[in-house]
Amino acid sequence: MRALTWQGKKDVRVETVPDPEIVNPRDAVIEVTSTAICGSDLHLYDAVIPTLKPGDILGHEFMGEVVDVGPGNEKLKKGDRVVVPFTIACGKCFYCERQLYSACDNSNPADKADMSETLYGYQMSGLFGYSHLTGGYAGGQAEYVRVPFSDIGPIVVPEGMEDDQVLFLSDILPTGWMAAENCEIQEGDTVAVWGCGPVGLFAIQSALIMGAGQVIAIDHYPHRLELARKLGASVINYRNARVYEALIEMTGGIGPDAVIDAVGMESHGFSPDNLYDYVKQTVQLETDRPHVLRQAIYSCRKGGRVSVPGVYGGFIDKFPVGAFMQKGLTMRTGQTHVQKYLPMLLDMIREGKVDTTFLISHRMPLEDAAEAYRKFAYEQNETTKVILKPRWEQERG
Repeated sequence: MRALTWQGKKDVRVETVPDPEIVNPRDAVIEVTSTAICGSDLHLYDAVIPTLKPGDILGHEFMGEVVDVGPGNEKLKKGDRVVVPFTIACGKCFYCERQLYSACDNSNPADKADMSETLYGYQMSGLFGYSHLTGGYAGGQAEYVRVPFSDIGPIVVPEGMEDDQVLFLSDILPTGWMAAENCEIQEGDTVAVWGCGPVGLFAIQSALIMGAGQVIAIDHYPHRLELARKLGASVINYRNARVYEALIEMTGGIGPDAVIDAVGMESHGFSPDNLYDYVKQTVQLETDRPHVLRQAIYSCRKGGRVSVPGVYGGFIDKFPVGAFMQKGLTMRTGQTHVQKYLPMLLDMIREGKVDTTFLISHRMPLEDAAEAYRKFAYEQNETTKVILKPRWEQERG
């Protein structure tokens, strides 16, 4: 089959690789019909996530048709159209039974789990296409994918729904929803969102659905800010304004009730602290650039809530623990418990309460995936979301 492989920093290539096969009784094999590039894939592209190996297949946002099912899987059958969560969960461990699917104890193979246990204190769950730290699973930017524990993860798509409507159930829609849910929004709250990429935009949409009275979007790309404005957000272009001062003015001197860092470990900007982080990250004295997280904590009102869907991989410097403690803030974060939200969000899409297609800017063949990564990395104003189509020629007639 053809698949997008990582070969080194900023070097990804579509190559011919072996087809996946059923390995365990609860496996399924999916023929991919649509797959997308996620903002967190750029952390792999930039080689800031450790343990990648040349030849690893990338991609964790995908859907397709079931072509083979293991003998222990009683949920799926051949021919089912499914969306696959990026988090791999067994469904039976201590965490899965509490719907904390992204903390699954059994999906990261034993020979891989020691790495994340050393780094984080406990092992991570498995994730598709996201380094050997998360299990080394082949990703979905490919013609076919093996899906472990496929009786727990994938959700069957009802007839009549297009790929574009449901593909983002794999990651960014539930991630944006959980980011807003972690804000514990009360009617009329003000929520500030750093980053108007796909997760940030879905977090804005979700916060408004949950009853936020004002959502303030912070970015510097004009098109992304315009998309946020169309959703109903007020906007701050951080190149034209001092973010903290603008937030204070827009909230009557109180500050946002809740803040969302939808940027993560590679925040950009020319502030002194971000330049400091960039230098330290370059010489490997720091793993992440947390300028946005610092600014969000500093800007949040006293007693407010901090939500962090943005990916962080290791250790940060100059964390404002004093501001966090003295203001009595609460923080919630984590990889998304995708399986928990799938039925509800699928119903909301079907009922027209959630739009998932407004941010799609490009549809490209899988063979052009390397160019798609380049555009997503370097043309971010114009390239809000890329969908890759392995069946491009067949679907185009």
